[in-house]
Amino acid sequence: MKSNSAVETKKIAAIIAATLVRAKPKTHARVVTLLGDLGAGKTTFIQGFAHALGIKHRITSPTFVIIKRYKLKRPPYKNLYHLDAYRISHIKELAPLEFDEVLANPLNIILIEWANNLKGARFTKPVNLSLRHGKKEHERIITIRGLK
Repeated sequence: MKSNSAVETKKIAAIIAATLVRAKPKTHARVVTLLGDLGAGKTTFIQGFAHALGIKHRITSPTFVIIKRYKLKRPPYKNLYHLDAYRISHIKELAPLEFDEVLANPLNIILIEWANNLKGARFTKPVNLSLRHGKKEHERIITIRGLK
């Protein structure tokens, strides 16, 4: 799918968020992985996703704090986690952040930027997004896999 602007990317994210939350929680958190070069629109996508779920906070990438939690007020999910794995090389590095517990909770949604950096990660049925630059300056190509 193609986006011609940040506004369009956020609208696409809102549609995906609505689709994802319609599904009943499973036995684990819902994971959305986001891959793409710097400036490809990963954080922009997450901003649209979060706002569609009612989060009013300013969403920025948690590059230095690694993970941020936002409480959700729309059932069935309780929390949205935004993780930036840019500086992480293995899933074990997230142990001090109690990431296993976050991942195990079926009432959580976890959005992971730079998920390809998490060596050893095994997510159960993730939604995988790839964002890449298009031919025009603000154009982005978004590929989605695993959304049901």
